[in-house]
Formats: sequence, structure tokens, C-alpha cells
Amino acid sequence: MRSPVLLALDQGTSSTKALLVDADGAVRATASHPLAVAYPGPGRVEQDPERLWASVVGAAGAALATLAEHPGAELAGVALSTQRESVLAWRADTGEPLGPLLSWQDRRGAERCARLAASDEAAEVTARTGLPVDPMFSATKAAALLDQVDPDRRASRAGRIRVGTVDAWLLRRITGRDVTEIGNASRTQLLDLDTGGYSPFLLELFGVDRAALAEPVASTGPFGSADGLPGVPPGTPLAAVLADSHAALFAHGAGRPGVVKATYGSGSSLMALVPEAPDRSPERGPAAVPEGLARTVAWQLPDAGPALALEANIAASGTTVSWAARLLGTDERGLAALAEEAGAEAAREPSPVLVPAFEGLGAPYWDRTAQAVFTGFTQATTRAGLARAALDSVALQVADTLRLFRRALGPPRALHADGGASANAALMRLQADLCGCPVRVSARPENSALGAARLAGMALGLWTEADLRRQAERDTTLVEPGRDDAWRDERLARWHDAVRRSRLTAHP
Repeated sequence: MRSPVLLALDQGTSSTKALLVDADGAVRATASHPLAVAYPGPGRVEQDPERLWASVVGAAGAALATLAEHPGAELAGVALSTQRESVLAWRADTGEPLGPLLSWQDRRGAERCARLAASDEAAEVTARTGLPVDPMFSATKAAALLDQVDPDRRASRAGRIRVGTVDAWLLRRITGRDVTEIGNASRTQLLDLDTGGYSPFLLELFGVDRAALAEPVASTGPFGSADGLPGVPPGTPLAAVLADSHAALFAHGAGRPGVVKATYGSGSSLMALVPEAPDRSPERGPAAVPEGLARTVAWQLPDAGPALALEANIAASGTTVSWAARLLGTDERGLAALAEEAGAEAAREPSPVLVPAFEGLGAPYWDRTAQAVFTGFTQATTRAGLARAALDSVALQVADTLRLFRRALGPPRALHADGGASANAALMRLQADLCGCPVRVSARPENSALGAARLAGMALGLWTEADLRRQAERDTTLVEPGRDDAWRDERLARWHDAVRRSRLTAHP
């Protein structure tokens, strides 16, 4: 008797991960293939598309190679989650890349965004897209790429050039179709949340031609067969696509409104599905959305409209840990060990505070003029103190941002956590202490791949939504807070003082 399994791929900034998930929702194999990031100039962050493709093929191949270890296992479908706002251009007829991929971290659109943010059109952009005007989103990067490869826009207007997010390019390579998943499309700052289609106003404003963009479709497609992925049997459906942070939310909540999750990656994303779209009337505006939160399409299921979510993006989490590890001549595990040594030091005197505003601050401040600062250190501060401050900054930023979700949705029963740093037990204890609520930690850092697999399995009829909720509860560990309000208030007050210092240069 054949047993269905799913291949789930998570194409991220630093690697592509692959999972094999069986009919019980259990992970039977994992694989990972690294991916380099280049920094060719100030504010410029790029990746090589062909190496990105090689990482997808490599991770998929390594996971599929384990199928022989599971007699009777049969590949039922492929699922895909991807990094979001990163952009590349390619030839429409062949899928050949036309230059580098511009990372979501790339800031070459900063000057244009600054001008736009100061204009009367900024409010209209946010009202239509749910997103603040910021170079993290795809629109200005897409325009910059087209300025290089198609300055007069003739080729893109004629449909010979495509520009889009990572999911659109991978779908072109894997299935041959020119489509993009709607949640990813909503991160381009070109999609109108009310219509679910690209806005002519936004296309003209940013200088991107509609003919260059792939068609937005629901999160379960139709995408076609994954015939372009080596090792996958012909006719195997590509059953689901989700943006990485959205996929993590789906893995935690399986479509339940009110679940707040934090994904700890290079940056951090806090996201919660909302029961319905906030009030968008001209008289009241988006009153249900506190300043500092964005609105985005989480996903779209068959025979339903797009599900909206509230989100906050923290710019530097994992990048802070990597930076501090390099600075201290160690790796991330060594940094965590150093941070543990700082416990006795912190008991003697308040620990220093690091605000990692390397490229400004994202949520909840969205201040790209902020400067990175390290405050509260003394001659007694050690390497361990700096390591502790770097890790603490991850939890402090999440706790600071969670207050916006409390304001919009009420107090969460728990914060759901996933991503690489969620495997650090000490960090998760600190996160619970700072948030003042339990933290439900995913058993697997690869939650984005798992969320895409769960959606694919539901689309293929392997599981019901009730099954997915049971899987989500089974695969988490609960961490309870162990500190009182006075301790929490003191730590957050020192964090807010450090943030104020970080912003003094631009806001004296």
C-alpha cells in the first residue's frame, strides 16, 4: 500500500530547507543547502539567482534521496515557501535571470522612498497596499532593476521581460507558469488589497509596467506540475505556495484569527490573522490598525477571498547575532554560550543594551534614520556582556512590538515562536518574561516549510483543518513567564531609553 508524502521547500535568505512530511503530518527527513549574500556597496544587498536555484535543487534532491528509506512512500505533491520582498528580473521566454536578485534587505530605493514618504501620495500608497512607504518592499527595487535592463520599458511593456518576487521566478522555473502567489504579491507594494489585483495608480507611481508582472493567484494555485524540479516525478502537483512568514503563521494557527506568531530569522516578523478587514471608510481610515503595523494578504484558500493579517517587521534579529559573533571572533553557538556566562554579571549590575539599528529601525518605529547604539556599558562590561546584549535585543524588539498587537487584537493567550533563534531555550525564557505571556515554541525551526506542507496537504485532501490544528498543538512546547511586572517594566524602560538615544540624531 502506497503512503503519500509531501516535499516542502523553504527558500530563505541564507539557505533553502527541504522537508519530507508524511500522511500523519510528521517530518520524516530534512535537508538544507546554504546560500550566500553579497554586499557590493552601501545599502546594496544581492544574491545570485543561479546559486539560489542550485540551493533549491540541492535541498530538494537531498530530501528526495531519503525516500528509499521509507518503503511504500510516494511523493504526492510539492509545497513552496519563499523569502518575500526580494526581486529579480528574467527573460519571459526562458526564465534566464537578467542580473542579480535584490534582497529584501537592499536599500537602493531609500532616497526615492524618502521623497515619496514626504509627499501627498504616501497616505494613498499605504491605504491601498496596507504597507508603509519603505525600500524593504519590492516596488522601488523592481523599478531600479527595470531602469538597468529596460530603461525605456519597451521590452517589459511588450511582455519580453518579467520582474517579480522569488516565488514568481521559481514557479516559472519549476512549473513553466507566469503566476505569483497573492500573499507574496501583496508585499510588492503594487497590489491593491481591496481589489486583489495590481493597482494602475501604483504601477504608474513606481514605474513598473503591468505586462512585466506575473498574474496573482490563490495560495493553492493552480500552479501546475513541478516537472522542472529535478528528481520530482512528472505530473507531481505543486500544490501550495506561501510567503515564508505567512507559512509560519499557517503552521501555528491553521487559519485561526487572533494567533500571534513571531518568526526569528535574519529579521523578525510578528503576524496575526484578523477576523475581517479593518474599516477602510474615507471618513475613518484604517482605524483598527495601530501605527507601526502593516496590513498584508496572509493567504487565499480555494473559494474564498484573501485572508488579511496584521504584521510588524523587525529589521535586525539574526543579523544582529551574526554581527556580534563575528565581532567577538566566534560563531552563533559560541555567542549563546558567552551570553549564558553573563548571567552573574547581570545580577551585579544592569546589563548593557544594544539597539541594532544598522539600517535604521523597522517596527514598531519605522525610523530608517535611527543609528545603532550600545548603551549602559562600563569598564566592567565583558565580551559576555556584549553577547548578552545582542541576544537580548532580539527579545526586546519582539516584546516592544507585541504591544501593538495587544492594542489591535487584545492580549494574546500566547506568543507562537519559530525560526532559528527559537531553538535557544534561554532566549525563549527571556521572551516569555519580557512579553508577560507564555511563548509556544515550535518543535521545528523549519516552520515555514511545515506551514506550506500543511496547506498543500489540505489542498490535496490529506488533512482537514481540524487535523492541522492538532498537528500544530502537538508540535510545540510551552514556556511560561517567570518574572513580575516590576522586572519587566524596568527592562523595557531601559530599552526605550536606548531607542530614544538611537533616534536622537534625526529627532533631537
